[in-house]
Amino acid sequence: MEKLQPTQEAAFEQIMRDYGTRVLRLVTFLVKDRSLAEDLTQDVFVKVYRNLPRFLHESSLHTWLYRIAVNECKGYLRSWSVRHILPQSWIRDESDVSAERLVMEQAERDQLVQAVLALPPAHRQVIALHYYADLSMAEMAEVLGIKEGAVRTRLHRARQHLKQRLGEEDAWEWSKTNGWNS
Repeated sequence: MEKLQPTQEAAFEQIMRDYGTRVLRLVTFLVKDRSLAEDLTQDVFVKVYRNLPRFLHESSLHTWLYRIAVNECKGYLRSWSVRHILPQSWIRDESDVSAERLVMEQAERDQLVQAVLALPPAHRQVIALHYYADLSMAEMAEVLGIKEGAVRTRLHRARQHLKQRLGEEDAWEWSKTNGWNS
C-alpha cells in the first residue's frame, strides 16, 4: 500500500505548529521589537509557503527556516535603523525560590539580554543561533551562509565583547538557552 503524501497546505500547517513560536522568538531577539518581529515572522512564513515545493531537503527543515528568518532580519536591519531596545523579561515560575532570588536572577538575565541586544548584528546573530536556537557550528554556518571557521570567530568575538561589556568579575554561565526558552 502506498503512503499518502501530505498536501502543501497540510505540510505548511505542521511547520507553523512546530516552528512558529521558535521562529518568532528568534526574530524578536534579532530585531529587538515584538510587534515588528510578528510582522517579519509572517513574512518568513509567507516565503516558506511559497518556496516549500522547492525545498530540496539538502539541509534540515529548521536550518532552512532559520536561514530565511535571519535573512529577513538582515534585510530589515539594513533598511531601518533600530534606535530603541525593548527587552522582554523572561520570568520562570518557581514557587520554591524566594522572591528576592527571582528578582536577582531576573536582573542578571535582563542585564545579559541587554548586553546581547547591544552587540553588532553579526555577533547578536551567532549568540542567538548558538545559545538560543541551539544550532551547531555547521548549522549556523549554513544558516548564515558563511564558513564554519567564520562562525567560530564571530562567536568568540561576541563572547569577548560580552565579557568586556559585563565585566570579568561577573561569572556568566554560557549554557545553551540559559532559561530563555521558557
